[in-house]
Amino acid sequence: MEAESKTINQFATRVRQMILQYQSVTKQNEDLCRQVAEQQERIAKLEAQLQQQCNDYESLKLARMVEITDGDMQSAQKRLAKLIRDVDKCITLVNEKQE
Repeated sequence: MEAESKTINQFATRVRQMILQYQSVTKQNEDLCRQVAEQQERIAKLEAQLQQQCNDYESLKLARMVEITDGDMQSAQKRLAKLIRDVDKCITLVNEKQE
């Protein structure tokens, strides 16, 4: 009888230990799930930020290309105006010599 009582007490003790361990593992699992959710949220924010940065970069590249094109256009217009003045001078000189 005493052996059975001792066995039952050991069994009850082990069951309590298992319950405590289950509760501990359950809490740890909840903490880990919360951490995973937080990290997923952080990843989503960082991906959105990265996408925004990529869009900004593309816009800046495009703006830079337009700026260069405008600068080239202005310098080309200046060169063309100078060439026209030079041609006008040449025409004037040729007309003067013919007279």
